[in-house]
Amino acid sequence: MLATFMQGVDTTIANVALPHMQGSLSAAQDQIAWVVTSYIVAAAIMTPLTGWLAGRFGIKYVFLISVIGFTLASALCGAATSLSQLVVYRLLQGVCGAALVPLSQAVLFQINPPERHAKAMAVWGMGVILGPIIGPALGGYLTDYYNWRWVFYINLPVGVLASIGIFLFIRESRHGHREPFDFFGFASLSLAIGALQMMLDRGELKDWFGSTEIWIEATIAALGFYLFIVHTWTATLRSFLNRDLLKDANCVTGTLLMFLIGIPLYGTMTLLPTMLQQMMNYPVVTTGLVTAPRGVGTMLAMFVVARLIGKVDIRLIILTGLVVTATALWQMTGFSIQMGMGPVITSGLLQGFGLGFVFTPLSTITFSTLPRNILTQGTAIFSLMRNVGGSIGISIVEALLTENTQTVHSRLVEHLRPDNPLTQTLPAPYSLTAPAGMAALNAEATRQAAMVAYIDDFKLMMLVVILASPLLLLLKKPPARGPSPSPAAAE
Repeated sequence: MLATFMQGVDTTIANVALPHMQGSLSAAQDQIAWVVTSYIVAAAIMTPLTGWLAGRFGIKYVFLISVIGFTLASALCGAATSLSQLVVYRLLQGVCGAALVPLSQAVLFQINPPERHAKAMAVWGMGVILGPIIGPALGGYLTDYYNWRWVFYINLPVGVLASIGIFLFIRESRHGHREPFDFFGFASLSLAIGALQMMLDRGELKDWFGSTEIWIEATIAALGFYLFIVHTWTATLRSFLNRDLLKDANCVTGTLLMFLIGIPLYGTMTLLPTMLQQMMNYPVVTTGLVTAPRGVGTMLAMFVVARLIGKVDIRLIILTGLVVTATALWQMTGFSIQMGMGPVITSGLLQGFGLGFVFTPLSTITFSTLPRNILTQGTAIFSLMRNVGGSIGISIVEALLTENTQTVHSRLVEHLRPDNPLTQTLPAPYSLTAPAGMAALNAEATRQAAMVAYIDDFKLMMLVVILASPLLLLLKKPPARGPSPSPAAAE
C-alpha cells in the first residue's frame, strides 16, 4: 500500500504547483502541461507490460526495481533546472510507476487466501483512492511553505521505506516458464495510447481537426488501435493481451466500469483546485484543506465496505456507491461564485464516500472469476483503463471548460450595450465608457462564464456515472467461498 499510495499521490500532487513551476522554469501554459501529461502517458503505455515483466523476472524484483526507479526519478524531478529535464524525468517516473499499482494488487491476491481478498482490497484500496485525493492538499502545503520541488522530494522517504519492506518481506515468485514477448502488440498499443493522449491534450490549443497535427495524431491512434485489435484476435502464438481475459465477463465489464469511473475521479480532482483558486481566490493551502474531506469520506467508506462484503450482494454495494457519487456531482452543479466552503466540503465528503463504495467491491468482483495464471495481466489492464479513463476525462473536461467559457462569455457580453437600459445603472467599478470600467466588466463576465462552464463539466460527469450504472447488470455474482472450495473456485 505504501508503493501504491506514493504512486497515487504523484498523479495529482503536481497539479497545484504548476503555476509555480511555470514561473520558475519560464514555460508557457501549454508547455507546462507536459509535466502532467508526460507522466500519465508513460504510465499508461507501460502498465500493460507489467504482466509480462512479472512473469519473466518475478514479481519481487520487478516491484523492487520499479519502486527504486520511481524514487530516484522523483529526486531528479525535484532537482530539474529546465522544463525539458523535468518532462524527461517525469516520463521516467511514469515508466517506473506504471507497475506499482498492479503489482501491489497482484501481491495481495497471491499472499491472501480467497476468503481474505475483500479485506485485503479494502486496506489496499485506501492507498489507491487516498493517494490522488490527498495529493492536491499535500502539494499545496509543500508549495506554499517550501517550494514546488518538495512535491517530488516528499516521495524519497516513502520510497526508501517501501523498498526495504519489499526486499525483506516479499518472497520471490518467478514463474517456471518464460513467455515470449509480443513486441508488435506492445508497440501498436503504445503508439495508439500515446497518439490519442497527445490528440486530446493538444486538441483545444490546435483548434482540433482544423489542424494538420491533430489529424495526424488521430490517424496514428486509429491505426494503432486497429492493428492491435486485429493482431490480438488473429495471432497464432500468444498475443500481448491474453485473449482469455476477453472471455471473462466480469473482467471485461469491471474494467469498462473502472474506465468510466476514472473520468469523474480524476476530472473532479483536476477541476476543483483551479476553480477554488481562480474563481474564489482561495490560497493554495486553503484549497488543499477544503478538498481533503474527500479522503475522509473514502476512509469511512472503506471501513463500512470491509464489513458489508460477504453479507450483502457486492453488486448492490457498487450500485449504492454510484448513486452516492452521482448525488454528489448533482450537488456540485449548484455551485456558485458567492458560496462558502460548506457546499465544497459536503460534496467532497459525499463523493469520496461514494467512490470508496465503488472501488474495492469492483476490484473484488472483476477478478473473482479470473484464473490465477492471468491474474497479474488482468490487474495491469484494470489499472491501464483507470489511467486512460482519467487522462481522457481530464482532457475532455478541460477542453469543454475552455470552449464553454468562450461560448457563454460571448452570450453574456451581447447584452452589454449602451442602448440596454439595464447598463445605465451599473455599479462601480463597472462601466461601458471608461476603459478601466470596461475591463472590470469584461473580467466579471469571463468569471461568470467560467463558473457556468465548471457547472456544465460537473453535469457531464454526473451523466457518465448514471450511464455506467446499467453495466452492473452484466456482472455475475462471485462464486461462494466455502470451507472446501472446488478447484475451479480456488482458481
